[in-house]
Amino acid sequence: MTLGDRSKMILDELVSNPRVTSMVLEKKYDLSRRQLGYSFNKINDWLLSKNLPVIERTRQGHFIIDQSVFTKLNADEEVTPLERSFFTEEQRVYLILMMLLSREEELSLSHFTSELHVSKNTVLNDLKHVQQFAGDYELSIRYARKSGYLLEGKEFQTRKLLINVTYQLIQLSGGMEQLKEITGIQEEELEDIRKRIEKVEAKLSLKFTDEKLATMPFILCLILKRIEKGQQVRSFSIAYEELSDTKEYLATEEIFQELKEIPEQERLFMTLHLLTANVYWSEYLSENDSVPNLLPAIDQMVRQFEKSACIYLQDREQLLNKLLQHVKPAYYRIKYELTETIEVQEALSKEFKELHHLVKRSTGPLKERIGQGIPENELTFITMLIGGWMTKQGDSIQEKVKAIVVCPQGVSVSRLMYNELRELFPEFVFLDSLSVREFLTYGLAYDIVFSATSLETDKRLFITKAFLGWEEKYRLRKQVMLELHGYMANDINVSHLLDIIKNHAVIENENELTRELERYIHRDEASSLKQQSKSRDANLNELISPRHITVKHSSASWEQAVEEAARPLLETGQICREYVEAMVSNTDRDPYIMIGPNMAIPHAAPEEGVNEVGMSLLRLRKGVAFNDDYTVNLIVVIAAVDKQQHIHALMQLMKLAGSKKDRDRMIEANSVHEIHDVLTDYSNE
Repeated sequence: MTLGDRSKMILDELVSNPRVTSMVLEKKYDLSRRQLGYSFNKINDWLLSKNLPVIERTRQGHFIIDQSVFTKLNADEEVTPLERSFFTEEQRVYLILMMLLSREEELSLSHFTSELHVSKNTVLNDLKHVQQFAGDYELSIRYARKSGYLLEGKEFQTRKLLINVTYQLIQLSGGMEQLKEITGIQEEELEDIRKRIEKVEAKLSLKFTDEKLATMPFILCLILKRIEKGQQVRSFSIAYEELSDTKEYLATEEIFQELKEIPEQERLFMTLHLLTANVYWSEYLSENDSVPNLLPAIDQMVRQFEKSACIYLQDREQLLNKLLQHVKPAYYRIKYELTETIEVQEALSKEFKELHHLVKRSTGPLKERIGQGIPENELTFITMLIGGWMTKQGDSIQEKVKAIVVCPQGVSVSRLMYNELRELFPEFVFLDSLSVREFLTYGLAYDIVFSATSLETDKRLFITKAFLGWEEKYRLRKQVMLELHGYMANDINVSHLLDIIKNHAVIENENELTRELERYIHRDEASSLKQQSKSRDANLNELISPRHITVKHSSASWEQAVEEAARPLLETGQICREYVEAMVSNTDRDPYIMIGPNMAIPHAAPEEGVNEVGMSLLRLRKGVAFNDDYTVNLIVVIAAVDKQQHIHALMQLMKLAGSKKDRDRMIEANSVHEIHDVLTDYSNE
């Protein structure tokens, strides 16, 4: 029996990507569940006819494929699904691009329809996607009656596209055969290039990755064909002096030996291609063989990472050599914008996300050396290298306490608080310092929170401040350790501690050391900085009651609007006039007034005129200008007597601020009670 086009397409997808799910297949190929089920049954009938095990489907929509299916389909030409007449849209785009890149004759619609076995309408639709893809490389597709379809643009950009498309096609099952068929490249040509590459490996004392070794012969063959046709790289921003002294430049002679004369610019381009190629082994890579000062930059990056992750990486020289093997080609890929040729195939696993975050924060020395930011895919490779090294030595940041710092007092104070706490708790991994708004949407996993204000969180929360005295630091450290590990300083026996020290060090004055240890261990511990248990917090609709809501059409100025918003709190005596004046004067220097589009929360310090905790709201149908960037329709005045009583309602207000629908409901409301109903919706959460 034979398979229909749709069943062939699905089988090919399953073989090339066995982790695909039913849902992804339905969405990708625009199939209903019934259509997919029908094709799936056809595939299994076909497999049985070939004496192959059927493909099983789990309840979660995953597929279980026996290894013999892969072996048979990849080895037997008669049943290989690649001998088919159906390509996915993505595959057709790559194939059309390769036809344009390697054309030996005029290309018309008929050429594409014949090669891809699809209708003219399908090809015309595919060409739109081809144009979009080429546009990312500053290239365009043009049609002329005499010359057919042409790819136009700078040759350097065309080469970048050629490298990427070649890479993508080779990833397909049977992609190499398809490439040979489209480009007309003979196996003898490829074998000749492979031998030349082997000589290059020997000359450079390294081994390219299997992926590169498979791709490079095709790329070099295609480039040589373009050179022969006069499609040469004329000029580009590659410094001759930077590349001509490299071993890779000398190695290009092995590739071009016995070939026709190759222009200097093409030699430089080939050198660049070798420099950007990943390797999996190198006999040696010293500073002399690399980019000047690249190794010290990598070393600094690793040291910063170790400090951030509270980890000591063993066999440091070997690790630096591994990183240099990746970072050296990455340096040229980044500098000459060639990073898109090597894409990360899978997203980082959940465990690697925090690690990736710490690696990213440690790359300052590398960014400074390269002169520009590190693309995400290159960062991911570095993360995987460091993560693999940690796994090998049995280390993981998942086993360490991960902390974040929340400070609403601006960037400089926040950074000071972050650094103070890192020094106080060197064994913790500190991920970030955040504002309250950033904290509400923070995506990484953490264990504890240090904050200058009370927060609603299910993690352990420790209230502290940016500036800590010695005694405060001691009490905070003891309190945190006690809660996390059950550690109590008073349980330490000084004489036992001295015995341990004697085993590893020479004590010059035992009596003085004993007194110092006694003073250190038994200091005053009366006060605590941790958030204390408290009575039920007031909800948003309780603090902003209907009598605390003012509805107006407009206001002449921001100052007048703040005054109007605060009026209910003034009338009840919850705030003094000085507090209103303080709110207005704080406007320019408070970065946290705006909590959402059209919504602001002016406030000041409790000592500037707050008598009792409270909140009030002004709704303006026509917004008032806050500054050149923001117009405000909803103003909520917050009067806090401490850092705790209003926080529950503030968290509810922040959630409300994140909903455009409910902000608009309040702006368009016709009465105070309609506004209060919205507030009530966010209370008791």
